[in-house]
Amino acid sequence: MTASNRSEDQAGQVRSGEELPVAQLQQWLQQQLPELSGEMQVSQYSGGASNWTYRLQFANADLILRRPPAGTKAKSAHDMGREYRIQKALKPVFAAVPEMLLYCQDESIIGAEFYVMERIAGIIPRKNMPRDVTLSEQQTRQLCQNALDTLIQLHQVDIEQAGLSDLAKGAGYTQRQVSGWSERYGKAKTWNVPSGKGIMAWLQANMPNRERICMTHNDFRFDNLVLDPSDPTHIIGVLDWELATLGDPLMDVGNMLAYWIQADDDAVARSTRRQPTHLSGMFTRKQVIDYYCKAMNVSARDFSFYEVFGLFRLSVIAQQIYYRYHHGQTNNPAFKNFWFLVNYLHWRCRRLIKQSKRI
Repeated sequence: MTASNRSEDQAGQVRSGEELPVAQLQQWLQQQLPELSGEMQVSQYSGGASNWTYRLQFANADLILRRPPAGTKAKSAHDMGREYRIQKALKPVFAAVPEMLLYCQDESIIGAEFYVMERIAGIIPRKNMPRDVTLSEQQTRQLCQNALDTLIQLHQVDIEQAGLSDLAKGAGYTQRQVSGWSERYGKAKTWNVPSGKGIMAWLQANMPNRERICMTHNDFRFDNLVLDPSDPTHIIGVLDWELATLGDPLMDVGNMLAYWIQADDDAVARSTRRQPTHLSGMFTRKQVIDYYCKAMNVSARDFSFYEVFGLFRLSVIAQQIYYRYHHGQTNNPAFKNFWFLVNYLHWRCRRLIKQSKRI
C-alpha cells in the first residue's frame, strides 16, 4: 500500500520561547554549505521529551536541526557532539541512520551547541497510525518483524570497524545500569510511591553472569522509527540517538518491552500506550522475546531479569518527571498522576519476579 504525503510526519509552529535566530543561523549554514539556496523556512517538531528538533527547509534542501533544551549543560544528558558522532560513525554500516551534515560547538550561533542532518521524509508511527495508513494484519506483522530486524541489525554492527569501540566503558554495563537507576529512584522518591527496595535487591541478586557488549539504542520504539510512505512496512530511519551507548543487547530489548503494550493488557497499561503495538498482527511481548532470541541465537528461557529491569527503569523515568511536578518545578497537568503509574509499574515488576520463581 502507498500512503499520502499527509501521513508523513510534519513539523508545526515554533513554540514560544524556543525560536531560532533565523538570519544568523541561515548565514552560518550557507557559509558551511554554499549550495543551499532560497529563504530558510523554520518549523518545530512537537514530539520528544528532551532535545528540541527543528525542520529547516530551503529551496533545494530539507534539513533537521537538533539542540539541547534551554538551561541544560551540553555535557550532561544532551551532548549534541556525541549524538552527532555516533550517527556519523554508524551511517556507513547501518543505513537507517540519517545523513549527518554539520556539528557546531560555537554557542554564539543559536545560543547552544547543535547539529544538522538531512531529514528522512516518512511516517512516524505514534500512538496510532495516521488515518490514511491502513495496514492489513499481515502487513502489520511484517512491520513488526522489520522493526525487530532493524534492532537486530544494529546489535550486529561491528563496533571496532565502525570506530565506536571507545564510545563507552562497555564491560560491567549491567551492574552500572542497575546501580545507576536504583540510585536515581532513591533520589527522586516521594511519599506516595513504593520504596522499590525489593525490586532493586532482586535486580542486584539476579544479574546474568554473562553480558555481551554491542551498540545499543536504549530508546528503540516505533515512535522513533521512520516508515517509507510508499511501503509503510519498510523502515527507512531510526531517530533519537541521545541514549545510545555500548551496552548489553538484551537490556536494550528489555527497555523496548517496557513500552510494548499489547491488545490484551489491562486498562492501566492500555491507557499508557504511545505506539501501535496493540494492532492485530503485532507480536506479543513473549513473541518479541522468542523472535529476537532465535535470530540472535541466545536462550529465551528466562528473560525475566531484562523485563523487570525495563519496567523498573521506566518507573524511574516516570518518577523523575513526577518529582519535578511534586516540587513545583513544572506545572504540566499531564504529570499530575505519574505517581500512580510508578505504583503500577512496580506492581508489574513484582508480578514478573513472582512468575520467574527466582529469589
